[in-house]
Amino acid sequence: MPDVAAAELFIENRTFDEMNIGDTASLSHIVCQRDIDLFATVTGDVNPAHVDPTYAETDMFHHIIIQGMWGAGLISATLGTKLPGPGTIYLGQDLRFTHPITIGDTVTASVTLIEKKPAKGGVVLRCLCTNQDGREVITGTAYARAPTEKVRVRRVTLPEVRVERHDRSRTMIARAAAGTPLPCAVVCPVDKVSLLGALSAASAGLIVPTLIGSAARIRQAANDAGADISGLPLIDVEHDSEAAARAVALARTGRVALLMKGDIHTAELMHEVVATGTGLRTAKRISHVYLMDVPEYPRPLIVTDAAINVTPDLADKAAIVQNAIDLAHVIGIEQPRVAVLAAIETVNDRMRSTIDAAALCKMADRGQITGGLLDGPLAFDNAINEAAAAEKGIVSQVAGRADILLVPDLEAGNMLAKQLTFMAGAEAAGLVLGARVPIILTSRADSAETRLASCALAVLVARSNPAIPA
Repeated sequence: MPDVAAAELFIENRTFDEMNIGDTASLSHIVCQRDIDLFATVTGDVNPAHVDPTYAETDMFHHIIIQGMWGAGLISATLGTKLPGPGTIYLGQDLRFTHPITIGDTVTASVTLIEKKPAKGGVVLRCLCTNQDGREVITGTAYARAPTEKVRVRRVTLPEVRVERHDRSRTMIARAAAGTPLPCAVVCPVDKVSLLGALSAASAGLIVPTLIGSAARIRQAANDAGADISGLPLIDVEHDSEAAARAVALARTGRVALLMKGDIHTAELMHEVVATGTGLRTAKRISHVYLMDVPEYPRPLIVTDAAINVTPDLADKAAIVQNAIDLAHVIGIEQPRVAVLAAIETVNDRMRSTIDAAALCKMADRGQITGGLLDGPLAFDNAINEAAAAEKGIVSQVAGRADILLVPDLEAGNMLAKQLTFMAGAEAAGLVLGARVPIILTSRADSAETRLASCALAVLVARSNPAIPA
């Protein structure tokens, strides 16, 4: 029995004499933003119309680059590594682009031998590229000279290349800054990091901050940061709990449209937010979302709940999912795909997360959760990677293409979000939903861009309220 694992360590050609009419080979690739970035890096093409997603022409450019790069590139790779394989001389090609290829598509390039030319060892191969739906995206013909000597060489291990860029976050910030800045109560900006986060958002045209907390400590933080806060409203209160209460009161009376957490414990701020009679509760459940801009993932990714609901039950999860779906609509995802996460993708009566997942999907079927497409239980790999889902035979409109990840509990969500941030280079905008106003929830470890993105997301959510000016 052949050793498949060992065979994958090597590439072996088929000589001209070994090839027969009808022989075929193929390679697949999932197109991601990194492909565009690497192409621009290699060629030195930094034309903004090519690499800046805020340009209207960019989508069409992406189609052209992806088709040219992966049409020719995947076909060339198939010829050079599989059929005929090492030693092939690629002479030319005639290709027709029949359907656009977009980021997130799985492109499969196939070559089939249709003619042999013994005089010079020439071969003609029919080329076909299809997407994940089986639709033809590229057709054509390749011309090559096949090797005459047998070659078997060790497969080269390519270096891991990582490109970190956060275009979706920047686009969201630009969209939010295009409207009127919204009044925001900043609770306890008594340290340099949180104060600069608020001032940066103000400078970007996102918010008009009111600073609430110990005036002496806020002014000291401003002095440490070299920042001028003389023109900003400052409400001097001694205790953190009082600062949180004053901020909530401003939101209740409509004087501010947003709250922003400064150097105050989340629990202390949220205690005032959920207080009976004086807080900001609505008919919705209060929950937390991370809107994540993951460089290697082809779409925005919402992770919920990672900060508020510790061990949500089924009813809690339904409300958390609905909040996340509503947020997805605000950022332009018309029918978000929701993956209900668990450790496995089958229902197991010993694992509550799988049972809740199945129930949530049925609730969506019956209209108890609206506006999104749910599937679960799904393990993380099956939720975000189409190849992993296909390998396990999962047929789903959600698997591999999730927009929202519903985690089983807060610990799982917190660990997942931080892994994506610190190991995958993601930017994570953090927000509390379900209260009368959005609450910007960031941590001391967050980058300046993350704080800005969190403010921008809060502004967009607030503006989705008809009472808030656009």
